[in-house]
Amino acid sequence: MNAGIRELIVRGRINATSIMVAAPYFNSDEAAALDTLNSGEKRADLGLHVTLTAPFSPLSADFSPLRKSRFLSLNDVLRGAVARRLQSEWLITEIATQLRAFIEVFGRPPDFVDGHQHVHLFPQIRDAFFRVVAQGAPDAWVRQCGRAKLSRHLHDRKALTLDILSVGFRRKAKRLGVKFNPGFAGTYSFNSRANFAKIFPRFLSGLPDGGLVMCHPGFVDDALKSLDSLTTLREHEFTFFSSSAFPKVLAEHAVVLASPTGESRGTA
Repeated sequence: MNAGIRELIVRGRINATSIMVAAPYFNSDEAAALDTLNSGEKRADLGLHVTLTAPFSPLSADFSPLRKSRFLSLNDVLRGAVARRLQSEWLITEIATQLRAFIEVFGRPPDFVDGHQHVHLFPQIRDAFFRVVAQGAPDAWVRQCGRAKLSRHLHDRKALTLDILSVGFRRKAKRLGVKFNPGFAGTYSFNSRANFAKIFPRFLSGLPDGGLVMCHPGFVDDALKSLDSLTTLREHEFTFFSSSAFPKVLAEHAVVLASPTGESRGTA
């Protein structure tokens, strides 16, 4: 998967990627291969992908609750966050530990911070998230996942949920003076019938300047299959971003990928 992302960065097809330091396949060699792409001219923002859900395990020693030494499922984490049953000190310690792991391997704080399965938007978790980011990566931008009003479709239930969760997230970011992307797109039904090439153009409709399109391109291997159900669709996305159709779609919508050193954000 990582090799596919690096290839797309080199070809100028994506301009940001977030790193899951809690993943068992992440190591210093992978980090070095990615960081090398920015030697000389910067090609992509590199971010921290905060991870708090199964099947991954915490990096901190005393995190709780766990199930078989792993984080709880996404639904259990969401229920706990909404009910405010999670332990703030453990959340802060774990997020800070993941941030330190990023800094240790890259030698600097991340350009941005987001969350695996959007957990950083959840009540209670976002409080811990912002506390750690403000202290450990004060110059980083964060990913909010609310769509621009012109691009909202009521039939997309996942996107609607993210819209709602992002309201409080943006409000807190503004109070703290933390930068975030002004628009978001990229959700779709992750099933085998999804045609990414046909779906992608709708992500650009109504996307404001500096908007961000989430994507998951990559090559699938056995390690990924053991940890993530989003497999063959990653290859479909990679195929589209590698094709001549992708720049044509951008041109048709008068969209260009922003420089990773600029204020606006592009496909990530």
